[in-house]
Amino acid sequence: MFKFRDGKTSEKILNEIKNLNIECKLMHVCGTHQDTMVRFGLEELLSDVGIEIRQGPGCPVCVTTSSEVAAGITLARSGKTICVFGDMMKVPTTIGSLNDAKADGADVRIVYSIEDAVKLAVSLPEKDVIFMAVGFETTSPTTAVPLNKEVPKNFSIYSCHRIVPPALEAIFSMGEIKVDGFIQPGHVSVITGLGIFEPFSSKYKIPQVVAGFEPLDLLMASYMLAKQIKEGTAEVENEYSRLVKAEGNIKAQKLITDTFETVDRRWRGFPVISKSTLVLKSKFESNDASKVYEDILKNVPEVEDEPKGCRCGEVLRGLIRSEECPMFGRTCNPSKPLGPCMVSHEGGCNIAFRFRAAKR
Repeated sequence: MFKFRDGKTSEKILNEIKNLNIECKLMHVCGTHQDTMVRFGLEELLSDVGIEIRQGPGCPVCVTTSSEVAAGITLARSGKTICVFGDMMKVPTTIGSLNDAKADGADVRIVYSIEDAVKLAVSLPEKDVIFMAVGFETTSPTTAVPLNKEVPKNFSIYSCHRIVPPALEAIFSMGEIKVDGFIQPGHVSVITGLGIFEPFSSKYKIPQVVAGFEPLDLLMASYMLAKQIKEGTAEVENEYSRLVKAEGNIKAQKLITDTFETVDRRWRGFPVISKSTLVLKSKFESNDASKVYEDILKNVPEVEDEPKGCRCGEVLRGLIRSEECPMFGRTCNPSKPLGPCMVSHEGGCNIAFRFRAAKR
C-alpha cells in the first residue's frame, strides 16, 4: 500500500492520481460509500483527475424485490405482526407499501434490531411476530444470534438477506457495463475478510480495494486502484486495514454458515442470481416464516418490480445515474418515492436528492 511520507491529504492523493495520467471507471457496491462520495463532492474531484465512479447494488433495501415486500404486506394484512427497519416501510409496490398496510390497520412495527422484535414477541405471546430481515453479510450474523440461543415459539424470520459475491459475478457476466476496478465495502469485509473477492481478480483480472468510509479512505482507495490499473496488476488490496483483517470475523462467518443456506433468487434490477440469498436452514424451520406461513404466502399477488418509468434497477446496475431517471425530483422524491432507491438513505436516488440537489 502506498503511503505519503507527510500525511494523506486529499490534495496530495488527487495529485498522485493525476500524475498517473489515466482514465478509468470504478464501481462500488455500498450505500455508505455513495453517501460519502456525494456528500463530500468526491465524484467531481475524482472526475477532474480521470476517474469516473459508479454505484452498484449496494443498498440492501433497494435490492429487495417488490415480491418480497408484497409478501410482508400480505402477512401483515393476514393478521401477523411484522417488524421491519424504518427504510422498509415506504418501499412502494403495486399493492401499496407496509406503511399503507399499517394505515389500514395492520400491525406493522419499526424496530432497530432483531432483539427488539424478539422482545416484542415475548411481551405479546398471543401475537405471531415476524421479523423481516434485510441486509448483506454485515447484518446476517445479528439475525443468526438469537436463533442460536432461544426465541419464543411465536417468533419467526422472513429472510431477505443477500450476499455480495454473487452480485459481483452477475455484473461481470451480464457485461452491461465495463468496470476497470472495484471499491469493495469495508463493513462487509470486516465479516468476510478478503478471500471472497480474490476469485474476481484472478478470473476477470480486475483490481479491487477494500475501503473505509471517510473521504480520505475513498480517495486513497481510488488512488490504489488507479495505480494497479496503470501497472497492469489485479490484486485485492486492503485500504481499511485498521478494521478489516484478511481472515475476517471467523465467529460471525460460522454463525452465518450454521444458520443459513444460499438459494437462487432475483434481486431488484437483476435476473435470478445463483446462490445469492440467505434462507434459514431446515433445523430452524419452526422459526422460518416462509415455512410456518406457507399457506398465506401462496396468496401473495403478483406485483410489478417497478412502476412504469422508474429506472431504479438501472441505477443499481450502475448503468445510469439517479438524475438520468426522468422521474427523479419530479414525480419521485423522498416524500413520494416511486422506487426504493429514493426511499432508503443508502439508495442512490435518495442520496442524490439530499446532497446533489442541495448544491444546485
